[in-house]
Amino acid sequence: MGSFSLVHWVVLILVVILLFGRGRISDLMGDFAKGINSFKKGLADGDTPASTPTTAPPPQVTNTGTTPVQPVADEVRR
Repeated sequence: MGSFSLVHWVVLILVVILLFGRGRISDLMGDFAKGINSFKKGLADGDTPASTPTTAPPPQVTNTGTTPVQPVADEVRR
């Protein structure tokens, strides 16, 4: 009484295919697989130690003239 027979599963699969179409289901499964791969890649990236910096340090500014070099502010705060 609590389980479906083979005929019930076949009818259910046919209804799902008719509602969504074959192309839509394959697109959904492709997106689902990309999500799983991205999740696994994120887990693998989280396991590696972050000993090397991901960005290069800013270049050093040397003063060859007589006037001192002033740092340039990115934004002006008032």
